[in-house]
Amino acid sequence: QVQLVESGGGLVQAGGSLRLSCAASGRIFSINAMGWYREAPGKQRELVAAISSGGSTNYADSVKGRFTISRDNAKNTVYLQMNSVKPEDTAVYYCNAEVATTWLVGLRDYWGQGTQVTVSS
Repeated sequence: QVQLVESGGGLVQAGGSLRLSCAASGRIFSINAMGWYREAPGKQRELVAAISSGGSTNYADSVKGRFTISRDNAKNTVYLQMNSVKPEDTAVYYCNAEVATTWLVGLRDYWGQGTQVTVSS
């Protein structure tokens, strides 16, 4: 019913920049919060950044001042601008959205398929 498609991952050198995008499509009545999570090998998935429908943001301490989350509500798209990346930012990045498919149904979490970000030292 709802698909989240990420793009923008890849290989980048330490200190460089990368921009991730995630577009939601399908049967969408409304989207509440959207966010980015990451999962590194051998580690649990963790929240990187989140943004409410009104634009309030929340960041993991490890990325504050380096990453910026934004969204385009008209396009149902969320972005993650990653600056001054470090090798420890290497992970699979997943997009998440809280979506209501009709006005009768409550919010449900949807996930993208993940996009690999690799930072070389």
